[in-house]
Amino acid sequence: MKPQTYLLLIVFASLFVSPLKILGQEIVIDETKNTESVHQIIAIDSVWAGHPVGFCLYTHDNRQYIAYYNANRNMVVGQRNLDDDKFQLHVLPATSRKTKGGTSTVLGWDSHNSVTLGIDKEGYIHLSGNMHVNPITYFKSTKPNDISTLVQQMTLVGSNEKRCTYPHFMNTKEGELLFHYRDGGSGNGNEIYNIYSCENKDWSRMLDVPLTDGQGLMNAYQTQPTIMKDGWYHVYWVWRDTPDCSTNHDLSYMKSPDLKNWFNAFGEKIELPATLDQKQLIVDPIPVKGGIINLAAKLCLDDKNRPVFAYHKYDAEGNLQFYTARLNAHKWMYTQVTDWDYRWYFSGNGSINTEVRIKDFTKRDDGNYQIDYWHIKYGNGTILLNDDFERIGKVLKPQPFGSDLKIEGSFPGLQVQTTSDIGDDNEREVRYMLKWETLNRNFDRPRSKPWPEPSQLYLYSLKKTE
Repeated sequence: MKPQTYLLLIVFASLFVSPLKILGQEIVIDETKNTESVHQIIAIDSVWAGHPVGFCLYTHDNRQYIAYYNANRNMVVGQRNLDDDKFQLHVLPATSRKTKGGTSTVLGWDSHNSVTLGIDKEGYIHLSGNMHVNPITYFKSTKPNDISTLVQQMTLVGSNEKRCTYPHFMNTKEGELLFHYRDGGSGNGNEIYNIYSCENKDWSRMLDVPLTDGQGLMNAYQTQPTIMKDGWYHVYWVWRDTPDCSTNHDLSYMKSPDLKNWFNAFGEKIELPATLDQKQLIVDPIPVKGGIINLAAKLCLDDKNRPVFAYHKYDAEGNLQFYTARLNAHKWMYTQVTDWDYRWYFSGNGSINTEVRIKDFTKRDDGNYQIDYWHIKYGNGTILLNDDFERIGKVLKPQPFGSDLKIEGSFPGLQVQTTSDIGDDNEREVRYMLKWETLNRNFDRPRSKPWPEPSQLYLYSLKKTE
């Protein structure tokens, strides 16, 4: 298509989408009026502020559940009806790894030790967390829809449960509850999937083999299988050779209609577990120290339901840039999107502080694509791409939630932390966020005193501005 024709079509489409300007060769779409207003704020509890760790918010039907660590670093769960203005809180019994089989409900200094929730088809609540290469820490409620009845169970299946990290629950298209986690350490772990039987009230392996297998040489940092607009589950990952985050390499991908039969991007069936030897799974063979970090990529589907990736890696000069990867015939095609003069050099063990992040990669209603990002030097922004994934401009958006909130604490270095709702709220008039304040990550190492005072945990209810 000729550039002049393309620009005319974009201008025509913009009349029905959003305000648009053409400045020189750059298209600017102004969506700054698409703001949200605060509909409700609920103060929940005082929480630990010495370092960040993932909290959980789960809206399910007309109820809402939360899990977090309080000011004393104890694991806490809560629930409310959506028309209530207060959570009922329940502090889980404090346990020590020395006396509870290596499990604990008390947070240390590790920012990996998030806490997460799942709900099965009968409404029973499942919780897991506070694990970084530790024995599995898991609770299940004895009554449906009642988070206060959580009881710890020391095993699920009974094997590969002594060195667990990154617990996640998910529901299949059929509503079955899955639980997956990494078995092993960074650089030598496998991804394990269990499925829960409401009839038998127990867990079993969903697959006879791990979904990914580092063969004792590496581990996969992978996304959770996600159902996309084609009705299939999609998974992508990078391999890592050691606990050093600079040893990530080889962005990879596969898809499945049923979580049992798996295919590469070209529609060819593969055998599980996925390994590095299966070269047809590699999207971009980024080398070790090539500029990709775990979960640095984002995936969307094009008009033909083919996978398209946005991710970062180093260019020939060593600067960190955004790239896209798309299918053309039977190979991947790569396009450099940015031309920044900045190198994020990441390395070392433990939780590190992010300097560049792709927040989202989506196909727009006007047929173009956009990459939402945050950059330590260039701030928040949205890059506009055409359907050849060439950069053609930018989208101006409102500031993200939390960026304009005033820090309440007085301790130097406090930052706003937020977590989104993992429940299905697509049809709700409002969306929900948790907000609190902590110091930044510290490579999972203890900080010397003084420590900041506890911060206030809030639930924000946000509503689109009319």
